[in-house]
Amino acid sequence: MLLVLLLGVCPGCGEENLLMNLKPQHPRLLATNSTWQELQAKRKQSPTLDQLLQKMEGDGRALLTAPPLEHKLIGRRLLSVSREAVHRIILWSFDYRLTGDLKFKDRAEQEMLNVAAFPDWNPNHFLDVGEMTTALALGYDWLYSDLTPASRATIRQAIIDKGLRPGLDPEVSTNWWYSRDNNWNQVCIAGMTLGALAVAEDEPTLAEQILVNARTYNPHGLKPYEPDGVYPEGPGYWSYGTTYQVVLLDALESALGTDWGLSQSPGFLETAEYPLEVTGPTGLVFDYSDGAEAGHLEPALFWFARKVQKPDILYFQRQFLNHYLADKSGKVGDRFLPLLAIWAGDLENWTTPTRPVNWFREGINPLVVFRSSWSDPDGLFLALKGGSASASHGHMDAGSFVFDAEGVRWAKDLGMQDYETLESKGVELWNGSQDGGRWTVFRLNNFSHNTLTINGQLHQVKGRAEIIRYSGDSSAPHAVVDLTPVFAGQADKVVRGFKMLPHGQVLIQDELSGLKPNDLVRWAFVTGADVAIDGHHATLTQKGKALQIALAVPADGKFEVISGNPPDDGFNAPNPGISILTANLRAPASGKLVIQVLLQPGEVALADPALALTPCESWSAPLPTKTP
Repeated sequence: MLLVLLLGVCPGCGEENLLMNLKPQHPRLLATNSTWQELQAKRKQSPTLDQLLQKMEGDGRALLTAPPLEHKLIGRRLLSVSREAVHRIILWSFDYRLTGDLKFKDRAEQEMLNVAAFPDWNPNHFLDVGEMTTALALGYDWLYSDLTPASRATIRQAIIDKGLRPGLDPEVSTNWWYSRDNNWNQVCIAGMTLGALAVAEDEPTLAEQILVNARTYNPHGLKPYEPDGVYPEGPGYWSYGTTYQVVLLDALESALGTDWGLSQSPGFLETAEYPLEVTGPTGLVFDYSDGAEAGHLEPALFWFARKVQKPDILYFQRQFLNHYLADKSGKVGDRFLPLLAIWAGDLENWTTPTRPVNWFREGINPLVVFRSSWSDPDGLFLALKGGSASASHGHMDAGSFVFDAEGVRWAKDLGMQDYETLESKGVELWNGSQDGGRWTVFRLNNFSHNTLTINGQLHQVKGRAEIIRYSGDSSAPHAVVDLTPVFAGQADKVVRGFKMLPHGQVLIQDELSGLKPNDLVRWAFVTGADVAIDGHHATLTQKGKALQIALAVPADGKFEVISGNPPDDGFNAPNPGISILTANLRAPASGKLVIQVLLQPGEVALADPALALTPCESWSAPLPTKTP
């Protein structure tokens, strides 16, 4: 039946037919027939693009002999299988369209038929369905004209029966993600939308219903970017959720000619700058919330660079791309790497940022970043946060920070622990109530973060710390975090200030009041360096570099160093090589305690500093309602 006849009406879908402008030919998702021709022309002018395309072809060939994927759950997830399907099917399909080598087409076709024969794609954990549907939708679309009719029908029916129909009704309990404001919304809706657009000529009514759902509910998934682009789930989940969001938007544009204005949602285009800003000169990111500190290639950033016309946001991507191109293990890369080639602009001329070195943005987890330079790999980088442990994937890390200098990450965030290692031991990982199982996980609670702890107690889950003062002025950049809500019931007032001083020094000043006499306050600095202590001085050494730390106030305070390993409880993962530099300080009779710590990179030991004890709340004027 002709597409124009099929798409003329959509019973039950309302007056507007969202498929009216659907491109009738395949491929139409993220690429068209001309895409690969354009890449072949561009590679002749770009040695880096040519090297990238050769590397992806080699990676695809190395995968040809991989055994077929199996329907094997790890705990409650099929997710690793779905993600490997995305990796294989997109890569092989891309390589076929680029080279014409039938080995790639045949292997992609075999794998699609293989996963199409799975009994299901695990709708009880719908991320698995979202990613598997994405894999088959792109493979089906990109290889459409070269698939056998039988294969085309089988793959199409699997997309419909195992992808679209289980995700059709937002009222079904497993489809709770429709109304959530986190990465689940983005991943699942993207998968459903790609599947619908891939099979729309054969199932127009079903496809239209899926698109109506996407346009209605995807704004929930875009809310976390408000007001100015900081992703509350951290850089790791920024990569996950935002990549799928970009895939969704680009698929709508390529197939329908519109993204329904979703890209204009508050804060979304501003998030283009977020990965750049939270990456230190070491190439490591500020890995707050669930995630890891290693930076990596972000194909979605290349889409953003083209969309917002800011090529400097790709500054750190150059070193990550070089790392991938030099890798021989086949383990470095991203399952969406072919999309980087499609979205990339000029890969020969990389732009060094000329933007300010200091940065503050608000949101659920507000952030401040100070750096000494964009171009110096040995420069200073201090990133800190407010926020709440109640945020999606949140940790008890309000007031925490990371610190780079001399090409070394000195103050670390330990990141997440693999979910299955905890869930398989009966840990209620997703119970984030004050006494919930989530806070028994060492890497998630405040005992493992660069923040304060009072009397060995947990932070208040519902407390939210705000950045109450910020100045990016080059003479004395500083920020103040009000931690009082995080310590509700433990102290009357807690504020933490960070100030960048001359000669590469950093001051961290904590002010607490309303403590009970003799309350114990712990100051912590988590590090992978070797630590030597001399009373209220500590020298950290790592990779032939050094960092000096001085506890200036109180005068009788002393440092201690403890292991960064968690309690031996059978479920917490070890943290080899990690130490925690601590200062355990008793509140005086007044209930007021001030802590001043000074950081100074280099070999020269700090003399006892004589710092002006200026209260944090007088460091600058209060913040405006919204910082430009």
